[in-house]
Amino acid sequence: MISSTHDAPSYGRLFAIAGFPRLVASMMLARVAEQMVSLVLVLFALQHYGSPEIAGAVTFLSVAPGLLASPIGGALLDRHGRTRLIVLDYAIAGVTLALIAALAVVDRLPVPALLLIVTISSFTQPLGNTGVRTLFPLIVPRPLWERANAIDSNGYVVASIVGPALAGTLVALFGAPAALAFTASIFAVAALVAIGIRDPGGRTEAGNLLGDAWRGLVYVAKHATLRPLALAVTTANLGSGIFFLALPVLVLTRFGAGAEFVGLLFALAGVSGSISVLLMGRISTLGRERQLLAGAMLGTAACFAFVLLFPQPLLVAVAMLAWGIATGPFDVVLFTIRQRRTDPAWLGRAFAVSMALNFAGFPIGSAIAGAVVPVSIELAFGLAVAATIAGAALAYAGIPERDAPASVS
Repeated sequence: MISSTHDAPSYGRLFAIAGFPRLVASMMLARVAEQMVSLVLVLFALQHYGSPEIAGAVTFLSVAPGLLASPIGGALLDRHGRTRLIVLDYAIAGVTLALIAALAVVDRLPVPALLLIVTISSFTQPLGNTGVRTLFPLIVPRPLWERANAIDSNGYVVASIVGPALAGTLVALFGAPAALAFTASIFAVAALVAIGIRDPGGRTEAGNLLGDAWRGLVYVAKHATLRPLALAVTTANLGSGIFFLALPVLVLTRFGAGAEFVGLLFALAGVSGSISVLLMGRISTLGRERQLLAGAMLGTAACFAFVLLFPQPLLVAVAMLAWGIATGPFDVVLFTIRQRRTDPAWLGRAFAVSMALNFAGFPIGSAIAGAVVPVSIELAFGLAVAATIAGAALAYAGIPERDAPASVS
């Protein structure tokens, strides 16, 4: 029980925890790189191949294979620990991006080769993303979870400020291959920083890897909270995936602006989101999770609808600022409810599966957008609005109001 000002939750106490600052530093570098590569690959496909369909396929394959491999990734994390596997993921990401850049420079990058390389890179992503996420509740005491999750979420938000703006600027000034090479170097530094980070988690006994991965899937499928959470969030992320591809097409073709303006728009969402998540981290979310999640999704849907109805540069910028504000309650609540209601012994497997299912809608949405945008940008934005509203309804109706038992039979 927290009984004194000295023991009260604070960001100062959080960063005094051994290993936490290094974990945050490595996480921030990797997430900036992830935000950069997501946008650079879209811009590269649009500019180099002139095809929204290829851009949608690249976005899909840069994410979807890793989602499919996530149960195995989670089992590996529970078996072998997290730090070494995080470093492995960052190293592979850096190598594959450097390879794409090199092949593009010498004009030896046909579409099948590009799709194959991004697919290979995707397979190890659960090791880095889930490994970092599961280290947070292992290193941080429970009373500091909201603040830790605000820092975790802010890692994405700050990365969404720096990453897209930097990516757009580098593409505009030096071209996509140079931007990819720079991103590869950031992953390399993130890997170096992550080496030796303290991992206090236990290890599961060695056994059948596929069986262990399957049990992680079953755990999430039977869980009273994780199952409806996955359904709601992945539905809403269909809308985010559609919007992520449709917005650059709108800027490049309708506004006549360049890659730097695309990066600026996403950075605006990051600026407001950074403030939003830090404020949200000061608030207890216990017992209000589904209301806050559903409300954040409806706020996102309203921002997408605003872009659909008022597709002018200044008004789109306002919508992006509002979208960032909605990410605060969404991210902090999502991270905290998953920690609070998951058995610690299942952190790697359950988080890997849950995170994959939650994010599955994004690459699918991007693939859908790649097919729909050439027909109608307006239809794409309309689908983004509809999917996000559906996700809000599923969150409110499906997530239990009270904490369920952490484990299932």
